[in-house]
Amino acid sequence: MTNEEVLAVFRESGALLEGHFILSSGRRSPVFLQKALVFSQPDQSEKLCAALAKKLKETFGRIDVVAGPAVGGIIPGYELARQLGCRAIFAERVDGQLQFRRG
Repeated sequence: MTNEEVLAVFRESGALLEGHFILSSGRRSPVFLQKALVFSQPDQSEKLCAALAKKLKETFGRIDVVAGPAVGGIIPGYELARQLGCRAIFAERVDGQLQFRRG
């Protein structure tokens, strides 16, 4: 999947937003990817994660586990792990720090 094909998935999902955005870092950007709009659609999630899984396998070979943040990362982390054939785990924020607390 090319970069343009990835952007097309975000566009089709209405997740590629253009305008004026202040990011959590304080920096400004003319575009914003609202990934929740893509990852709420299983077919789009599968498409993106399959492409990422392919690149990861080519680069690293076997992958044992995918870890993601609980907020915003459970769905893409799970789908990526499914595509890779490995475990998916997530971290939760506790007192400002990400921690593995379950499983």
